[in-house]
Amino acid sequence: MNERELARAHGAVRGHAEAHGEAHVVPTSTYLKVGLVLAVITAVEFGVVYVPALKPVLIPLLLILSGAKFALVAGFFMHLKFDRWVLAGFFAAGLILALGTYLGLGAIFAHRGG
Repeated sequence: MNERELARAHGAVRGHAEAHGEAHVVPTSTYLKVGLVLAVITAVEFGVVYVPALKPVLIPLLLILSGAKFALVAGFFMHLKFDRWVLAGFFAAGLILALGTYLGLGAIFAHRGG
């Protein structure tokens, strides 16, 4: 993309946000804080794998930590935190549908022994 196209794209995005009264500017420090939290959660995920006492609860614990990371990424880096709740609802509905499909197919294949 050349400079003219970048300027046009930036202006279009800014104009859209201003037209809808949704102009939000997230400070860089917020992204750095979220990135730091994501790094800490990732380090905890790596650490819990090596703790033998956590073996019985390892999978649920990792799922919870991964879910927290997903929520942070979707909320801040995908800007769902700043969108209308309807858009976040569509995103959540798609996620729930995909998860249901995954679990349903997993149950079918587990039952069939495949």
